[in-house]
Amino acid sequence: MIKFPNAKINLGLHVIARREDGYHDLETVFYPIGLKDALEIVPYAEGLPSAPGQRYQLEQTGLSLQGAAEENLVIKALKLISSEKAIPPVEIHLLKKIPFGAGLGGGSSDAAAMLQLLNDLFSLGYTEQQLITLAARLGADCAFFIRNQPALATGIGDILEPVDIDLGDLILVLVKPDIGIPTQTAYAMITPRKPAQSLREIVTLPVSEWKKRMKNDFEAPIFKKYPEIYRIKQQLYARGALYASMSGSGSSVYGLFQKEPDLNGLFGNHFVWTSCKL
Repeated sequence: MIKFPNAKINLGLHVIARREDGYHDLETVFYPIGLKDALEIVPYAEGLPSAPGQRYQLEQTGLSLQGAAEENLVIKALKLISSEKAIPPVEIHLLKKIPFGAGLGGGSSDAAAMLQLLNDLFSLGYTEQQLITLAARLGADCAFFIRNQPALATGIGDILEPVDIDLGDLILVLVKPDIGIPTQTAYAMITPRKPAQSLREIVTLPVSEWKKRMKNDFEAPIFKKYPEIYRIKQQLYARGALYASMSGSGSSVYGLFQKEPDLNGLFGNHFVWTSCKL
């Protein structure tokens, strides 16, 4: 059984307050995009060698995974389900196309897809809401990928409210420089603030007005430390973007265009992905 976990972008991001538990209260709009990984699980092949007690075998291609397999969110999702349900050993095949350290939620999307695959393959009986609750235990934005529809996220990113927005008539250009920004590092650079206007209101405005009103609070400190990321945003505007922004805490930057831009001579050393339909 196979799924194709997709990335997301953030339409605006307000860091409102630091919580007593060390997390931050946020306001952002998650929007799914068509950049995808591929995740397949199958029951363990008979006779497949494994370490004593091992309940999975992971085969990974594409972009190299960072860190030990045990720390990957796909494996954490498997272990979370295994702590509640009796499931047989599985083979996992993960093709990574969504860049790491980019603010695109690739790992979270993979984890949500893993929960769904296990539920479907082994008929575990979890409802959608139960999967959302499980996903939230793996990461603040994991729950979003269960429904995978545009949503206003508040709390630590785990309280989701549907948003009626469709950017399907626009072209998205996504640029990821060879810079990875750890989430903890990004938050350490932020001074929380209450926004002058809620994203709930801003996102209903025409996209042409977002440049003046929709902000990502991570941009100012990140741009100061990494000027290359700021240059990418300015280059997207110079090519005619209606709106351009860093996604999440970076380092990817996206632009929304009415027509496909000419990118010749730009971003030669960067990861670039263009979608003609969001």
